[in-house]
Amino acid sequence: MTTYVLLYTGGGMPESEEEGAKVMAAWWAWLGSLGEALVDGGNPIINAKNISPDGSVSDGSIGTPATGYSVIKADSHDAAVVLAKGCPHLQSGGQITVYETMEM
Repeated sequence: MTTYVLLYTGGGMPESEEEGAKVMAAWWAWLGSLGEALVDGGNPIINAKNISPDGSVSDGSIGTPATGYSVIKADSHDAAVVLAKGCPHLQSGGQITVYETMEM
């Protein structure tokens, strides 16, 4: 099996405590459905620092800011995409990029 990083971008925040509870329940249900494919459920990303080749550091990200990540294992890139399609992040208007990692 290969490891894949699901990188979340965009998406919205729940507008109420009740909606937030529903969103969290959906996340826990999806993470639970992944079973042994789940390596790391991940976390939201809130801040970024950018390091340039000259070593200078600036606040913020390069390109579209990431909003979270998860790590899964799957038999193929296509299988990882199928697993990612069930992620609740998509229901909040977010997008997911599925990155295949290379074993070193």
